[in-house]
Amino acid sequence: MIPSVAAPINWVLPSSGSGSSIKKPIKTVSKPCFGCDCGDEDRPKASRLSERISRIEQLLAENLIRDSSPAPPDLSETAYDYSTPSSSPSTVSSFAPQLSYSVGVHFAGRELGAISLLTGVPFLLPEGQAWIQSRTGQTVAHDKLSPMHAPWEKERAQSNKNLLMSLTSENLFDLPDWRVVRLYFEAYRSSAVMRRIFPVIDCDLFEETIHAAYQQSSSSYRQTSSRACVTAFLAFVCRLPPIKELTQETPIDHETLAGKCQFLIAQVLQEPATMDALQAVTMLTLYELASGNMRVTNYLGAVAARQIFMLGANLCQNRTSPVSERSQKRQNHLRNLFWICYTLDKDVALRTGQPPVIVDENCDLTMPEGYTERAFSDPEKDDNPNVEPVFPFDLRLSMLKSRTQSHLYSVSAMQKSDADLLKSIRELDDELEEWRLSIPPQWRPTMSFSQETSDPNMSMHSVMLRVNYYLCMSVIHQASSRCKAWMQGSGMMDGVSSSLALSVEASRSTLCYLGAAEHVLVEGVFWTLIFYPMSALLTIFCSILQNPLDPRSRDDLDHLKMATVMMARIFSRNLPETEVEHLKLVADFVTELKRLAECAIDKAWREQSASSHMAS
Repeated sequence: MIPSVAAPINWVLPSSGSGSSIKKPIKTVSKPCFGCDCGDEDRPKASRLSERISRIEQLLAENLIRDSSPAPPDLSETAYDYSTPSSSPSTVSSFAPQLSYSVGVHFAGRELGAISLLTGVPFLLPEGQAWIQSRTGQTVAHDKLSPMHAPWEKERAQSNKNLLMSLTSENLFDLPDWRVVRLYFEAYRSSAVMRRIFPVIDCDLFEETIHAAYQQSSSSYRQTSSRACVTAFLAFVCRLPPIKELTQETPIDHETLAGKCQFLIAQVLQEPATMDALQAVTMLTLYELASGNMRVTNYLGAVAARQIFMLGANLCQNRTSPVSERSQKRQNHLRNLFWICYTLDKDVALRTGQPPVIVDENCDLTMPEGYTERAFSDPEKDDNPNVEPVFPFDLRLSMLKSRTQSHLYSVSAMQKSDADLLKSIRELDDELEEWRLSIPPQWRPTMSFSQETSDPNMSMHSVMLRVNYYLCMSVIHQASSRCKAWMQGSGMMDGVSSSLALSVEASRSTLCYLGAAEHVLVEGVFWTLIFYPMSALLTIFCSILQNPLDPRSRDDLDHLKMATVMMARIFSRNLPETEVEHLKLVADFVTELKRLAECAIDKAWREQSASSHMAS
């Protein structure tokens, strides 16, 4: 969740709780409606939310009138008092070399760890471990709850090294069989769904790319980039579920193809930027994201961004004189590539903790003509071969993610006073609600989702829409965990707790919706979706530890108990052996969260019972 720049949320230490201190625990979102225009029901909820956060701001102004903007915490020196009897402050000097370029991960006012700005790796600091132990009475099992590796990332460094070593100088430049490329190209061309969601090539222009790649002339930079583009295309489309069936007739080793493409891109980077080069890097980025290789995805996304700027795809070309049909087609396709890279950049920033590479101020964010009208038609049910792209993520939501990172999780945002922080949360929440209400009623996400809620338009399109909406809700409201009100115990506590409770409710909704949508999830989406339930589980886990006696804690514990079964059922279909192994690691991770959460609840009840017995 929003590491590095949005770190706190992505890693384990997101937001907070529906604690017993909240006087009206999320009644504004506990009875969702679906399919209505929300004019009578949702608007009052949004209004009450805005009013509540406005009141929080007023309290901040009254209680922190003398407070100036605080300096960012020095993680190498600062120790926090957790106000719990069994935990004591400690320093993090042993972590100082690793954390010198990190931002703090907070939960209910506590510093639990950090996300490295350079690597995106989460660190569970001694303070965070001490807090978990104080709440559970248990020691964290580091073999299962690893502080060094986020559970939605795949480690394939060794296997990738072996793959690259197996590529010899004789076969590095070998292209796939021309007939196989044509077979997959025609499959992609005939799939309106894939061309709408992943407009990675223009079919007419790609004919030229294939011709350039397979011509027998001496190698040139044009041919090198074309070879990389064709290789990346075949590797990527082999992972697309509707096209993946072709691999049964024509087996494709897409990992070897991706390895070759990495080598070819290293050559392309020595040459001028071309559209084929940008296509190659973009498709390889998508491939690595779908494979769970976030580190490689992160690097490739930065390369794609540089190609975008070199080719001017970040700007709209307002031509005053007529241009050829081919030139217009090329310009339109460059803008499609820009939007793919833009949405990927914001998504990767959430997943890795790295700041985004594509900065809004350097881009023309004018959306494609007619985008808002077609964005919420179902690409899986629309067979019109001439439809325009809708892209992997909603463009407006990606822009909101960008502003969320900038206003809440950037280095400068970490220095905001409580008043400024809450003001930003309120404004972003208003923007998110404005986006939600702009969606046609049949597609509109409800503010909360439960097992009793239905969604008659459920599809992969709606799944991605919902989980990203709930992620944004969680990310925005989790930022209130940094408010000093947690440390001061001021009158703002109830209001700040309510904001964090919205983050927890959004996490519950994520799990409930994925469970209800199991029947529409296509095979091969493990690495695409695993981030969303895992980040939601981590949020709920922290909420249980913060408020183990809350009436909803037992229900939240059931979410943890069911999560392993649900994810195994959803994601294990036809997984290759290497990914089945990672699914087991995920299951172990969730099992450890469940064990610790259960221990926290049992410990809290024992202590309350003992206290009551002594009082009597």
